[in-house]
Amino acid sequence: MDCIVLQNVTKRYGNFEALKYLSFSVPCQGRYALLGPNGAGKSTTMKILAGLLRPDQGRANIGGHPPESKEARKMMGYLPEDPLPYRTLSVRENLEYIASLRGLIDSKERAEKLMDLLDLKEYDRVQAGKLSRGNRQKLALAMAIIHDPSILLLDEPLNYLDIPTQERIISLLNSMNSTFLVSTHIMSIATRLTDHVIIIAHGSVIWEGTIFDLKKLGEENEPIESVVAKMMTNVR
Repeated sequence: MDCIVLQNVTKRYGNFEALKYLSFSVPCQGRYALLGPNGAGKSTTMKILAGLLRPDQGRANIGGHPPESKEARKMMGYLPEDPLPYRTLSVRENLEYIASLRGLIDSKERAEKLMDLLDLKEYDRVQAGKLSRGNRQKLALAMAIIHDPSILLLDEPLNYLDIPTQERIISLLNSMNSTFLVSTHIMSIATRLTDHVIIIAHGSVIWEGTIFDLKKLGEENEPIESVVAKMMTNVR
């Protein structure tokens, strides 16, 4: 069964086509990366799957439901590219508020656990608007996963984070039993978090397969980043 589906999706901004008949699917328990350069259409794709944008053509579904439906939202966690938690609420208040909206009865315990895991405990009473970009990113991730979603949409999840924090978050995400779609323009993030890659450029899929298959396309000992760069050059 596929938990994430996009079928012939087109999205226009005025005369600009951000997505052009984009189609792919992610099986339940799959861990996929949506890889492409800035401007390829990754964030637009993620917003459509999160129910924040409607496609001009085609359809999307999450767990067999329209992305904007209550059923889809219940099973989904979403981290946008530029997250903006509730600025006037503290770290703890943001987490407990989101947990309460999710109907969780153990909201305080879950908030406490995630603050410990993500080194946010010392900022628990600090307003989100006063956090550094890195700490705001960690808070937004905690808000996205506090309900243990079965389907997780992560748009550039390691933005603004130092290497030790990235390692901690990679370990945390890899411990989760969720269906993943991770949007990134960095191949090393794809290889650390996923095993299957969908490469898009100019709003269309140009290649899809496993990371193992992608490596086989290159010359002996050729870095996988070089293989992807050649693909991008060929579609310009």
